[in-house]
Amino acid sequence: MVSRPLRVLSIAHAAVSREAGRLRYAPFGGRTDLDVHLVVPRRWHQFGRAIDADPPDDPGIRVHVLPTWLPKAGPMGWYLHIYPGLRGLIRTLRPDVVHLWEEPWSFVALQASLLRGPAGMVLEVDQNILKRLPPPFEAIRRFTLARTAHVLARSPDATAVVRAGGYAGAVTPIGYGVDTRTFRPRTESGPSDVLRLGYVGRLVVEKGLDDVLDAMARSRVPTRLAIMGEGPHAPHLRRRIAELGLERSVTFAPWAAPAEVARFFHACDAVVLATRTTGAVREQFGRVIIEAQACGVPVIGSTCGAIPSVVGPGGWIVPESDPEAMARLLERIAADPGERSARGRAGLRNVAERFTYEAVADALAQAWLAAASAVSPSNERLTPGAFCAGNQD
Repeated sequence: MVSRPLRVLSIAHAAVSREAGRLRYAPFGGRTDLDVHLVVPRRWHQFGRAIDADPPDDPGIRVHVLPTWLPKAGPMGWYLHIYPGLRGLIRTLRPDVVHLWEEPWSFVALQASLLRGPAGMVLEVDQNILKRLPPPFEAIRRFTLARTAHVLARSPDATAVVRAGGYAGAVTPIGYGVDTRTFRPRTESGPSDVLRLGYVGRLVVEKGLDDVLDAMARSRVPTRLAIMGEGPHAPHLRRRIAELGLERSVTFAPWAAPAEVARFFHACDAVVLATRTTGAVREQFGRVIIEAQACGVPVIGSTCGAIPSVVGPGGWIVPESDPEAMARLLERIAADPGERSARGRAGLRNVAERFTYEAVADALAQAWLAAASAVSPSNERLTPGAFCAGNQD
């Protein structure tokens, strides 16, 4: 019996940037039982921005920066890209597990399921609204899910979607991670006679910023809102601000680097995420929630999608599309800085217990192990680093 590390090939466009998705692979750098290889696109197009891949010099894992085909083909761009070099890489590495941080109807998921060979396949999914997909995506989804050994789901709704697509295997919940070196507690700020709210994200109608503005106008306490982000809804928001007479109470700032976002949070008494459910949108997670909480700032969230579960005890939940309920909450928390501090401390605990990169890495490793066990010829439970000689290169 000769042992070797479990070899994993993870494919994730979100890991193109170290400041975004790649940091969650950092905990694998200290492990000798896993041989982790990460595939990222050379350039990724998202929300009108082109993001070039960070250098492949991450310690402890091997990053493969590959060109893509169809990187931005219309509104389905996220789901049409493939890697022309993936076949050769899989033949060279002969991974035990292929992990995709991609939805099952994407072309890259189809590509990986066709090329993976005997490797167990793990899918990490976010989509939480069940809808019939147009051809060929519905067929791709069912084909891919039928060949998947393990699913990592961002929420119970995401689990329900893959179940409806025909997947009957094991599912493990997984959250996003937060960089607690960048997003860390603020030093105590002095008292303020104004309740300071913050929002970071896309400026689109479904994020519910209109409801936040209406709540501010209805509230009987002085409130300011700082907005960081960009998007097509910005002109409407500016008009609405003028209509409500809130010009001196709302500020705008463009996208910024994570360290600047953390400083932005430090100036807030609470962060808002008031997403509204639509036929196409239900909040899948809300990364801004855990980034704010890691800074010790509580979050006001709506009832949309995964928001209540992610916020946990580190904030407050109001009904979506209900400015009156939010206005009453603003009045309450403005009068009680002690409650705001207590919710901020609860948010710090929430992040420490559920959303560190170490917690995410552990969930990934357990799913990879389970997938490798599922496709093992002996169907025995394997341990990373305890592979028999028959599975060697």
